[in-house]
Amino acid sequence: MKRPLVLLVFSFYLLVSTAHAQTRAANLGMFDNQRFHFGIQVGYTHSKFDLMYSEDEALRQNIQGTTSYYSPGFHINIIGDARMGDYLNFRLLPGVTLISRDIAYAWSSAYRETHWKYDEQRTVESVYGEIPAEFKFRSVRYANFRPYLTAGGSFGFDFASLRKNKNNNDESIVRLNPVDLRYTMGVGIDFFLRYVKFAIEMKMSFGIPDLRVVDDDLYTQSVVYLRSRTFMISFTFEGDNEYFRKSKRY
Repeated sequence: MKRPLVLLVFSFYLLVSTAHAQTRAANLGMFDNQRFHFGIQVGYTHSKFDLMYSEDEALRQNIQGTTSYYSPGFHINIIGDARMGDYLNFRLLPGVTLISRDIAYAWSSAYRETHWKYDEQRTVESVYGEIPAEFKFRSVRYANFRPYLTAGGSFGFDFASLRKNKNNNDESIVRLNPVDLRYTMGVGIDFFLRYVKFAIEMKMSFGIPDLRVVDDDLYTQSVVYLRSRTFMISFTFEGDNEYFRKSKRY
């Protein structure tokens, strides 16, 4: 958990430093009055499994612990933003997220001597097609920046998991259910530049369903559940519809 906290502190410092550098000149003064606008979001993800080690005493004689570690990834989304009020927007952000998650297994010494081929760590890679839906709660605008909070949920479908579930010949694969539902919460700052609105956003995503495919594999049996958890730093670019309409006239 240390690396996400370092990223969180660094990103917060970057937000504050950039905000202080903003001038009082009002760029894109009517941007937030648009009923609809669109943009793109790209960013870095840091993901792991939220899991619970099995309480089965017989199994604990073979495996003494199971842990998941954060691993890096990437995401890209299209932004569709609808204004619902002076301080509230609704956003759809369909896109693709590539994530990797590590699981470490602590086998007992006796079990390792007779099952030396068992892995001590496995990496689970996923390619999610996602449809996040969020509410964006905006503060009062100050000069050329505006802080905000986000809260919402996301539906994700793991295409890589579906492929692996159909072909279970590889013993090194941890099989997962392809459908994931998450709730999200985040914080960010909008920066109003001359032609676009730029934002830096930090967000946490927490999975709701158990992603395990229950089978006879000892790797799967060592945990009671597997849920996703992801920390994200995103950079968004949103266009001014009025500016582009004026540009087409010339």
